Amino acid sequence: MVMNASTAYATLNNGVKMPWLGLGVYKAEDGAEVEQAVIKAIKAGYRSIDTAAVYYNEEGVGSAIKKSGVAREELFITTKVWNDDQGYESALRAFDQSMNKLGLDVLDLYLVHWPVEGKFKDTWKALETLYKAGKVRAIGVSNFNVTHLEELLKTAEIKPMVNQIEFHPYLLQEDLRKYCKEQGIQVEAWRPLTKGDIFSNPTVQEIANAHNKTPAQVLLRWNIEHEVVTIPKSVTESRIIENSQIFDFELTQEEIRKLDELNEDKRYGPDPETFDF
Repeated sequence: MVMNASTAYATLNNGVKMPWLGLGVYKAEDGAEVEQAVIKAIKAGYRSIDTAAVYYNEEGVGSAIKKSGVAREELFITTKVWNDDQGYESALRAFDQSMNKLGLDVLDLYLVHWPVEGKFKDTWKALETLYKAGKVRAIGVSNFNVTHLEELLKTAEIKPMVNQIEFHPYLLQEDLRKYCKEQGIQVEAWRPLTKGDIFSNPTVQEIANAHNKTPAQVLLRWNIEHEVVTIPKSVTESRIIENSQIFDFELTQEEIRKLDELNEDKRYGPDPETFDF
C-alpha cells in the first residue's frame, strides 16, 4: 500500500490508530474560515483534526465534519480541556460542552491542555471516567514535561496515550521524548514548522532541494522519521495540500542528524515549567 495522509497511522498504547498527520486549527476563526480549512483538509486526504476548547472554533470544526461527506468513523477528532475548566466535575462539564459544539457522540482523543498545578490529577480522573464510559476512544495530555508525567502516573489508573508538545528542530525535547517512548506514550508535535522562520535555514533548504521538496515538507517528514505525530496549522488550501505530501520520500540518517543538530532549546510557546496558568 502506498502511504498517504489517509492511510499512515500510529498505533496508540490501547490499540487505537491515530493518523501521523493532522490539521491543527489554532487561531483559525470559527465559522467560514475554520470550516473551509477542515473541509479542504479532508478533501486533501487528512483524517485527523486537532482543536481545543480555548480555540473557540469547535462549532466550525463540527460543521465541517458534517459537510465533509466522509464517514465519521474514518475521522480522528481531538479536542482539549482548558485550564479554567480543570478539576473533576468542571472537566466533565467542559467535555459535554465541547461535544455539543462539535456535534459528536464519541470523541477520538481528549487532552488535558496544560498541567495546571493542583488540578491536573483530578482532571485526569475525569478523563479516565469518560474513557471508561466509552465517550472517548483515547485520552492524553498536552505540554506535560517528565516531572508532570511522573506525578500523574503516581495516581493514574490509565496511562496517557498521547503527549502533545512543542517540537521542531530548534526544540528537540530529547529527554521528554525518550521518557514518553519508554512509557508507551505517543508524542505529538504542535508548532512543527516553528513560525516559518526555520524555512530559510541553510540546512533545511539544502535538504529540501535534495529531495525536490519544500522546507515545510522536510520538517514534517522529519517529525514522522522521529515517530512523532504532527499537526501543522494552515487555512490556505495550497499549503494544506503541500503539507500532506510527505509520505512519498524519506530522509537519510545523515539528514535527520543535521536537522537534529539545529537544536537550540528554543520555544515559540510557553514553557510548561513557568507558564502562568
